[in-house]
Amino acid sequence: MSDKDDKAKLPRSPRELPVSDRLAVIRKLEFGPALADAVIAKLAESARVVEIRRRRFIYRAAEEADALFAILKGRIKLCRIEPHTDREAIIDILSDGSLFGESALYSSAGCRENSAIAYESCSLLKIPVEHFKIAMAEDQGLRDYTFRLIGQRLEHAERRLADFALNAIPARVDRLLADFSDRYGVLESNGVLIDIPLPHREIASIVGSTRESVTVRLNAMRREGTIEFVNRRILIKRPEWLLREAPIVQ
Repeated sequence: MSDKDDKAKLPRSPRELPVSDRLAVIRKLEFGPALADAVIAKLAESARVVEIRRRRFIYRAAEEADALFAILKGRIKLCRIEPHTDREAIIDILSDGSLFGESALYSSAGCRENSAIAYESCSLLKIPVEHFKIAMAEDQGLRDYTFRLIGQRLEHAERRLADFALNAIPARVDRLLADFSDRYGVLESNGVLIDIPLPHREIASIVGSTRESVTVRLNAMRREGTIEFVNRRILIKRPEWLLREAPIVQ
């Protein structure tokens, strides 16, 4: 990758918002309503809003882990990228209100292990890690939220590992669709629409398969009448059947 290409992937400059606006956006985040006003005020003083275009890097593996990010608008994907081949393993896709980059709180090396990329154009709130740590020390609600978040992501990683060890590709695809229909599903008259573009190569990256194998499975589900493709999105036409066939690994 050339220097020009590399620079093209960097975030655009922060968009300065008045402190009052930053206070408002923090209150709307997942953890915002539980915070004391004084803690919100301190976070608003140090936080900055950044705009990231689709497919641009927010941070890369091995970069300094110096901040956490909250999604104000859009979706991002967390992934690992093989250095010499650019092969990508998607860890998760996160949407509005989510906090990420929490490894900055506990990384012994002070570096990112994963990369974060804008799945679509995003507005993010960037919070310096030292200020977030101070807020955690002062606010029990934020501390509890952060520990729950880390625990949930650990459980998610453990379920994925068990899924890879115990299930074949069709079951992994079914479970992923069940998970995403729960997280991103929009109820339609003829089923549940997963309201996020899911190219076959992205699904393959998440479930640890090949694009060809995923295509075979999705086409079989379409022929069975379980799903339909709608504008690069997947409509689950038989959600009850899918959830029954793809229980979450415990």
